[in-house]
Amino acid sequence: MSYPLERIWVPNVYSSLSMADGGGPCMPAGRRGASAGLRLVLLLLAAASRATCTVKVREEEDEDLTTNRTWILAPKIHEGDITHILNSLLQGYDNKFRPDIGVRPTVIDIDVYVNSIGPVDPINMEYTIDIMFAQAWYDSRLKFNSSMKVLMLNSNMVGKIWIPDTFFRNSRKSDAHWITSPNRLLRIWNDGRVLYTLRLTINAECYLQLHNFPMDEHSCPLEFSSYGYPKTEIQYKWKKNSVELADQKYWRLYQFSFVGLRNTTGISHTISGDYVTMTIFFDLSRRMGYFTIQTYIPCILTVVLSWVSFWINKDAVPARTSLGITTVLTMTTLSTFARKSLPKVSYVTAMDLFVSVCFIFIFAALMEYGTLHYFTSNRTRTKVKEKQAKLESLKPQCIDIRTGCTSIPINTVSPEQGTGPGYECLEGKDCSSFFCCFEDCRTGSWKKGRIHIHISKMDSYSRVFFPTAFTLFNLVYWVGYLYL
Repeated sequence: MSYPLERIWVPNVYSSLSMADGGGPCMPAGRRGASAGLRLVLLLLAAASRATCTVKVREEEDEDLTTNRTWILAPKIHEGDITHILNSLLQGYDNKFRPDIGVRPTVIDIDVYVNSIGPVDPINMEYTIDIMFAQAWYDSRLKFNSSMKVLMLNSNMVGKIWIPDTFFRNSRKSDAHWITSPNRLLRIWNDGRVLYTLRLTINAECYLQLHNFPMDEHSCPLEFSSYGYPKTEIQYKWKKNSVELADQKYWRLYQFSFVGLRNTTGISHTISGDYVTMTIFFDLSRRMGYFTIQTYIPCILTVVLSWVSFWINKDAVPARTSLGITTVLTMTTLSTFARKSLPKVSYVTAMDLFVSVCFIFIFAALMEYGTLHYFTSNRTRTKVKEKQAKLESLKPQCIDIRTGCTSIPINTVSPEQGTGPGYECLEGKDCSSFFCCFEDCRTGSWKKGRIHIHISKMDSYSRVFFPTAFTLFNLVYWVGYLYL
């Protein structure tokens, strides 16, 4: 038993004092003949010191005994014991063969912890997911007898035992994390149970159906199975609560909101056999805020801006023409910008429908003024020509008489107009048509039951028709896509 420094020092004192009578080698020669009184005092001091040291030694021996008893109750396993266990497990172990080969299929229990999802790339139709992927199975070759229940090992042991050849079927790119060391974990229980986890970042395919874009919902899958072992060799099984999620406030979904998830098990039939396929579906719903601000509101305001021309005088040709052309070009730019965030799909999306209808309304407003200007200007020119013709007809005519040139005014009498079943309009149009493009026929009469549209009042009609039609379209559009 080893003692502290003060314990070792005391016997040396005893030794030096015990040699006082006999003349120890370290005592000066002059003091060997000391008086008996001095020797008595020294002996008393030595006895007192010995008694004190004996008490201290007994107390420390009691403490050591308590420490030794604690060590016996909880024996420490040295590194050599773990090395011996691992060497005995790996002796004769062949990691090329799966557990229970030729006896029964190996059952792999799956656990997935989702760190984050996103971003979702609609152009390439893929999404990014960061997960902790855990696989557990039993390997009877790794059973051991020890006071330790589980061996917690690092990634260096992974390559020495058999592990499943799991791969992700819809993955375009997968990255394992290696900094600052490989993010892998291996644990072996004394009953042969093995747990293997690793951290992965996966870019997986997610085919988006964009018919209802931007009010669409999607289920993005994460599908995995064994690469080389069919279902007769390896079977995957979900554990209870096998998919867990981290805090969603750190996810990078941006345009989407997470709705929920579901996991399924299926069989994939291939030319090399039938494989057990495990799939996790992440349900996502698109947020409309970005597209409402960037596309829908500008389109609606551009359509409303095109209606301003209905309140501008029809004779202000530059103003109304500039306004119509500007709104058409603005709408063209908005439609092109809205398509940039989408893949080049051949079908019509909900946003395409809305933008197209807005473009039609703006183009119709420009065409309305073109029609109005054409007919009103044509009518004015016709009235001027008729007035000039009437003035020419009222001029007196000169009749030649041989006796001389005498001017005899003869009033030109116009023939009776407005007779016959088909009354003609001012511009030579037939009034029997359902719509007449001019205000009045020459006789001022109109066929009974016909609709009479005043061309000069087209702006007044448009002020009511365009807002009403656009409001009805928005009502049908939003109710149909959001609630039906």
